[in-house]
Amino acid sequence: MNEKTRFNPLAADARWQSVWDERQSFKADSNSPKKKAYVLEMFPYPSGRIHIGHVRNYTMGDVIARYRRMQGFEVLHPMGWDAFGMPAENAAMEKGVHPGGWTRDNIAAMRKQLKRLGFALDWSRELATCEPEYYGHEQALFLDLYAAGLVYRKESAVNWDPVDQTVLANEQVIDGKGWRSGAQVERRKLSQWFLKITDFADELLEGLDTLEDWPEKVRSMQANWIGKSQGLTFSFTLSGSAGTIPVYSTRPDTIFGASFVAIAADHPLAVELAASNVEAAAFIERCKAGGTTAAELETAEKLGFDTGHKAIHPFDPTWELPVFIANFVLMDYGTGAVMGVPAHDQRDLDFARKYMLPVTRVVAAEGDETAPIHDEAYTGPGRIINSSFLDGMAAEEAKAAVIARAEAEGWGQGTTVWRLRDWGVSRQRYWGTPIPFIHCDDCGVVPVPKEQLPVTLPEDVSFDIPGNPLVRHPAWKHVDCPKCGKAAVRETDTLDTFVDSSWYFLRFASQPSDKPFDREEIAKWLPVGQYIGGVEHAILHLLYARFWTRALARIGKLEVTEPFASLFTQGMVTHQTWQDANGKWLGPDQVEKRGEDWIITETGEAAIAGRVEKMSKSKKNVVDPDEIVNRYGADAVRWFMLSDSPPERDLPWSEAGIEGCWRFVQRLWRVFNSVEAAEGQDKALDRKLHQSIDLIAKDIEALAFNKAVARLYELTNAIEKAEPSASRNVAIRALAKLVAPMVPHLAEEAWEILEGHGLIADASWPEVDPALLVEDEVTIAVQIKGKLRDTLTVAKGLPNEELERLALASDKVQRSLDGAAIRKVIVVPDRLVNLVV
Repeated sequence: MNEKTRFNPLAADARWQSVWDERQSFKADSNSPKKKAYVLEMFPYPSGRIHIGHVRNYTMGDVIARYRRMQGFEVLHPMGWDAFGMPAENAAMEKGVHPGGWTRDNIAAMRKQLKRLGFALDWSRELATCEPEYYGHEQALFLDLYAAGLVYRKESAVNWDPVDQTVLANEQVIDGKGWRSGAQVERRKLSQWFLKITDFADELLEGLDTLEDWPEKVRSMQANWIGKSQGLTFSFTLSGSAGTIPVYSTRPDTIFGASFVAIAADHPLAVELAASNVEAAAFIERCKAGGTTAAELETAEKLGFDTGHKAIHPFDPTWELPVFIANFVLMDYGTGAVMGVPAHDQRDLDFARKYMLPVTRVVAAEGDETAPIHDEAYTGPGRIINSSFLDGMAAEEAKAAVIARAEAEGWGQGTTVWRLRDWGVSRQRYWGTPIPFIHCDDCGVVPVPKEQLPVTLPEDVSFDIPGNPLVRHPAWKHVDCPKCGKAAVRETDTLDTFVDSSWYFLRFASQPSDKPFDREEIAKWLPVGQYIGGVEHAILHLLYARFWTRALARIGKLEVTEPFASLFTQGMVTHQTWQDANGKWLGPDQVEKRGEDWIITETGEAAIAGRVEKMSKSKKNVVDPDEIVNRYGADAVRWFMLSDSPPERDLPWSEAGIEGCWRFVQRLWRVFNSVEAAEGQDKALDRKLHQSIDLIAKDIEALAFNKAVARLYELTNAIEKAEPSASRNVAIRALAKLVAPMVPHLAEEAWEILEGHGLIADASWPEVDPALLVEDEVTIAVQIKGKLRDTLTVAKGLPNEELERLALASDKVQRSLDGAAIRKVIVVPDRLVNLVV
């Protein structure tokens, strides 16, 4: 054999990536008779560069994909780009470039980076959501859902930036101002497009119970977001008038703790009052300038305006509750009015303290009946107190009793309510999928005929003026009505990018040119066998993808209802942070350690070391994968991503760690080059090998990659220590296969040496000999009065008398006995011998 002592990773990377490309090694064949395996990582946004966090995500998926191939599966492992969205328009405004050009340049750069890491991807199925070949089919699906009654248009309150002339997402409103313009944001009502996700609330909730291979945390987050609750819908009668205020309460058991009623700023009663009350009108304007999400309102200062109205308590006509307009009540949630119970809701308590309203405890744990409520509401379990006929009841019993009375007396109704709201998909921006509808003065809203799809974005747009370029385009939006032929205009809103990612996994699996996908082809691959991505997408993306799949199944496009059979949410890659004396963030390439201190390399000034945090461009604690691959090769980077930390936990980036991985790659290379002509069997090594094959496979199946890596270290150590033998040579060949999913370039290079033909990418996973999984030797602990004195390695199943004889023959035992008489011998077969003296 040609002895090589040093592995050249850069040469091997380029060579084998070229071979895989030429042979189309990872192209999935839908017509293959093999069992199908669909492995998918959440596709990236083309921001310009991949980061180490991406590398960890895709390395995990790649190990699964390569392992499934070795098991004999036909594997679909595709890659694409979630390519629409605001960052491209921001770049257009800041850099004077077209969003399309910026996006496609970024895709080219990131594709090149991903290929350098040797991922076993089917690039023939690559897609970008910004291309008409993709979004035209999305438009067709949107029209199908519209025809089925699952898409509709209605007026909805939005955040409007009057300077940028656009709707802002809640996250883009900061302290009541537009994040870019700084202008005071207005609450406006605009006609918006919605998807009827609420029609699937029950299905989406119940379906979570079938997803046994999803993290419990993610299932809980989705269940909470869907938010099914049983409660009471009733109306407060207003004192001195025929008016009422409908409310919904999930806690009717606390009804005797009510001290106020709060309504939203755009509640009909508030609007009516504002027409004649200048102070009320001013307060409502102030509310409109504040936060708009439930999360924002939880943390904002609670503000109210006393309307002067009084609401009559349903159980006591003499008990009147003040009615406030409040900034923490949203018209979009429930009825736009709430019953305030300060003792048992923190938001209500903060409000009551501010406006000096009564706080009456009506739920108490045993022994706490007289405990006062101070600054923290009591939300725990307990019995009902201070509540008339409910006293002494448990919460659920009291809920049922109040609902029963309300229904019997005709003033309320037990109701199931969902937190989930229909999905608003309208976005007032250019870089997104055009919504395929036309507005005609005579015919109203008319769908674009499917034969006219795709409705493509015009290229000749300018971002010099704030707002949506589609609105002011001189020609694009002007079109004849498909129904009557008169002049009409296109819909200028585009779709939320979450729509693009709600069906991309279907298009990966089937890509006919004349329709979004082929139903029979989808049935071969779906559901996705293993889906991998960040927990930050645990709610919206996954919920929307589940909804789209169910919606398409309902209208007969699909058979599958759950898109992802197994889900894994990986941890982040973290890195040390640094700042200069002025608080400016510094990158790892700008600092160096001298002794115990960090120094800014360029100036020699002190750098302040901060916390280890998730890598982010804003804090500059990012590591460029290209630089690391250039230095250590793709396999060392991949190995680092899989070792040390469990994959669900954060992985601290370490230069020393990556160097250690590079050294292990070199160790493996030396082992692969150490095969020599030899005969004879090494039973201990044979057993170690087959136990390793079995356990590593189980670790990969469980996505416990760090455990698999640890076992590969152990097996490598055992091979290095073993004497030359036929068993050792067999173990080396098997080791090449075992490491192939993790370090594929090294494995291919080794396979060429060891076998001389074929690709290890096409090789099968090593077979396990079940007989070698059973230990035929065991270690026996020998104790005297419970203290360990010696250990013996003996044949498994040795009789008790023989174990006793061997224990007494031990020199260490005899020295410890020092002539003492043995009163009793306790033998636990295959485990221990205990001598009582």
